[in-house]
Amino acid sequence: MLLRLYNARILTMKDKEDIFFGEIRVLNNRIESVIRYDEVINASTAKDTVTERFDREIDCEGNLLMPGFKDAHTHSGMTAFRSLADDLNLQDWLNQEIFPREAKMTPEDCYTLTKLANLEYLTSGITAIGDMYLTPETIADACIETGMRCELVSGLNKFGSTMEVLEERYLKLNEKHPLIGFKMGVHAEYTCDRALLEKVSELIHKYKAPLFTHMSETKTEVDECKGRYGKTPVEFFDELGLFDFGGTIYHGVWTTPEDREILKKRKIVVVSNPASNAKLASGIAPLTDYLKEGIPVGLGTDGPSSNNCLDMFREMYLASVLGKLREMEPTAVPATEVLKMATVNGSLSLEHPDTDILARGKLADIIMIDLKQPNMQPILNIPNNLVYSGCKMNVKMTMIDGMIRYMDGKFYLNDAVEDIYEQSAKILERLK
Repeated sequence: MLLRLYNARILTMKDKEDIFFGEIRVLNNRIESVIRYDEVINASTAKDTVTERFDREIDCEGNLLMPGFKDAHTHSGMTAFRSLADDLNLQDWLNQEIFPREAKMTPEDCYTLTKLANLEYLTSGITAIGDMYLTPETIADACIETGMRCELVSGLNKFGSTMEVLEERYLKLNEKHPLIGFKMGVHAEYTCDRALLEKVSELIHKYKAPLFTHMSETKTEVDECKGRYGKTPVEFFDELGLFDFGGTIYHGVWTTPEDREILKKRKIVVVSNPASNAKLASGIAPLTDYLKEGIPVGLGTDGPSSNNCLDMFREMYLASVLGKLREMEPTAVPATEVLKMATVNGSLSLEHPDTDILARGKLADIIMIDLKQPNMQPILNIPNNLVYSGCKMNVKMTMIDGMIRYMDGKFYLNDAVEDIYEQSAKILERLK
């Protein structure tokens, strides 16, 4: 299928490339061309530059096309607990409210609740997720059926699953479907003992694989790790060789200068989750330090219980303004850097190099932003508008892998949205 998206403003997210007027042509699931109107006579001439008949043409009416947002850390199945266990610190929230309810969840529950989350991702312009949750196999099925690009992340811990299952999932799920990948990971230092972490280190060395984990989310977590091992979580994992092939840490709120040296040396991506960290009162991540030291930062929503919203506009806004507040400096964490976090660096964390920018040959994970809403007017600085005044109502279209999955308030899926809501409600009633 050859699709033409024309009469658009285009933000490619290429380094130092400004927004321009033009069009994008999508052939099947990849970008066939990105055309600048200032490099051709006019839009009609641009149309005549190919002999193929377009299967569909969409007039973007001057709205913005850009790469989709990447929610680089989330727990989709936790839609079950949205607004159910609020106003607690992290440890009480996990141990008293979340873990006991998760023990009741079935693979089928995770499947349905992931579909519910995927609806929300689509309305937020999210085209790829990094999902760490209970049953990766059924999460993968839910994402395939709703067209969501998903990098599944192991949450291995000492309470469940096994090393054998981790390796089996790594081998099988990475071959399951083009939309699906699987990363080796552990839930966190505080839910794993040293023996388990040493075995994980052996496995990642066997496959030369990066590691993904929650890390340095709270001061308590860091202090307790120091009490156990005399080292911060970053130092301890590095000592075990767990970062030898890179990877990603989620949160990174409480890192030291020494930690950041390790993260830079090991080429670790930090995925910040500002809304969740603020709601749980975990702290404000030192994004300015990461930017100064060349440590790439992505953004995640975390789960819809700790957040409670799967909204990348809110994450972008909070990443910027909380970063400014932390440093007491209004020039800290500028909008352009935050947009990079939500797009390019998210792709870096997920190891999706074909989704970072809009360019010929890249995967067609594209969103259209409605610039004709009041919060986008006047059009003085679109990147700043996206970060400081943008919201979900500005997402006009979400395309993943060349397929439009959401447009003008309608979902284009195999499932009826009402059925997903009904099935989810039944699950939530049982898990209360």
